[in-house]
Amino acid sequence: MTSFRRRLLPISLAVLMAGTTLAPAMAAGPVDGAGSATGSYLAGRYAQHQDDWTAAARFTAQALAADPDDPALLRRTFLLRLGEGRMEPAIDYANRLLDDQGEPQMALTLLAADALAKGKLDEADGYAARLPADGLGRFLTPLTRAWLATARGKTDEALATLQPLSGVQGFEALYNLHAALILDLAGRNDEAAARYAKVTETDAPLRVVQIVGNFMTRTGRKDEARKLYQTFQGNNPDGLLVEPALAAMANAPSETRPVPDARSGLAEALFDLGSALHHENADEPALLFGRIALHLRDDLALAHLLIGDITASRDHHEEALAAYKRLETDPLLGWTARMREADSLARMERNDEAIAILKDLSAERPERTDAITRLGDLYRYTKRYAEAIPAYTTALERIGTPQERHWPLLYARAMSYEKTKQWPQAEADLQTALKLRPDEPSLLNFLGYSWIDRGENLPKARAMVERAVELRPRDGYIVDSLGWALYTLGDYEAAVAKLERAVELKPGDPTINDHLGDAYWRASRRNEARFQWMRALRNADEETDKGAIQAKLDKGLPDQKAAAKQ
Repeated sequence: MTSFRRRLLPISLAVLMAGTTLAPAMAAGPVDGAGSATGSYLAGRYAQHQDDWTAAARFTAQALAADPDDPALLRRTFLLRLGEGRMEPAIDYANRLLDDQGEPQMALTLLAADALAKGKLDEADGYAARLPADGLGRFLTPLTRAWLATARGKTDEALATLQPLSGVQGFEALYNLHAALILDLAGRNDEAAARYAKVTETDAPLRVVQIVGNFMTRTGRKDEARKLYQTFQGNNPDGLLVEPALAAMANAPSETRPVPDARSGLAEALFDLGSALHHENADEPALLFGRIALHLRDDLALAHLLIGDITASRDHHEEALAAYKRLETDPLLGWTARMREADSLARMERNDEAIAILKDLSAERPERTDAITRLGDLYRYTKRYAEAIPAYTTALERIGTPQERHWPLLYARAMSYEKTKQWPQAEADLQTALKLRPDEPSLLNFLGYSWIDRGENLPKARAMVERAVELRPRDGYIVDSLGWALYTLGDYEAAVAKLERAVELKPGDPTINDHLGDAYWRASRRNEARFQWMRALRNADEETDKGAIQAKLDKGLPDQKAAAKQ
């Protein structure tokens, strides 16, 4: 499904991030002054380089205290505090930034939002009037000013302010959504319905389906709402959010509006921008917009999920867990939040806690496959292959007849069978998966390589691996499989050429280096063979048979007649 968020901002990241990213803030040299100030500045730079915003904010604030008039330090400290979600100091720094030359976009956005939250509309309008018209301001400024006009009950002025977005390619959906929300609040239901219809003409994300479905239900169009939900469910059969979301929507009181006022509307707009930036991998400004959205509306569940996802992607899993835990009982996002909690716990190697969550989820919804599949994956990643197999088997039983999209599940179970030396079962899963996905390189390579390694079905295996290489020519493991097939078939010169290419693609892999060493030996290139075996031994991991490699270094390979008898 085409992402609605991706359609919102099809413009360059350089434009999106102008004036918002932290990286250029300290282009100037180190702070002059006392050694402690310089040390704090350098420590802050290092902490930020390590993606530790909390420590970076603390050290940068210390440097700023020693040199309070440095504009670059002030801007950096403001952005770091805002990124942490420390809103009171961030607001203080934002006010100080306005005394400097220029119009700091993120500071003005925060101050306008804060003034709106406090009901100070004149102040909010003053800040919004100073927002830039270029860069991200092309989109941020109309949205902000439109919602401030809505706060004053000036619906037509709000729509006129929003109008410029309608002519920007890729922003039609954002324009129609917020125009509809403003018309909805004004009770102009027919006009709102027309705008909502435009937003849902193509695949829409869950939040849009939630908003539009709610509007349909509130305005006596329950059949249309049901059809909208069913269409969304049909387009997202495996979506983590779909079933709990639809149940929550169906059971929500009809008078409850997802966006009940202008303050919530501006929060929604900032979340939309943050989410779009996140999908474009611009996580720093996305995080900042998410923080301001939550300052306006702390119950905006999707903004908490956004913060959790961004902090998890930066390996700040304690922060991510805090965000996800806030959503555990949310009727719309609770399931997804708990799944992502398990992911973060696994990334922190708190595997028993992650397993417990996934087991609970799997038991709660015995018709779903996502939690039990994730449980199998976690067992497999932690090399608990015997426990992974029944988890995958349960998932497949719940599916019934597998469809093409289920081939990764069969592939994962095949890997677990192979690791537990149950080759017939692994082979059967791979063959079933290939019937569903005949040209999948991973499947062709796994089955073809395994047959080659076992000396079975060699012509067919070679053809499979050759096809896999054709489909994925820069995958070192697949190229290695072809080289090993040629080696097994006795074509040593051709094997050397392929295995040398595989080593170029994966120079540190011990198995590939070991294979090349074997091919060199059979091609009578003995010194090169020993060099490759030494590399294999030096890069050996826990699954490498170090003893076998050492034996080859000591004695070489047996002659082919002796090898054939073994």
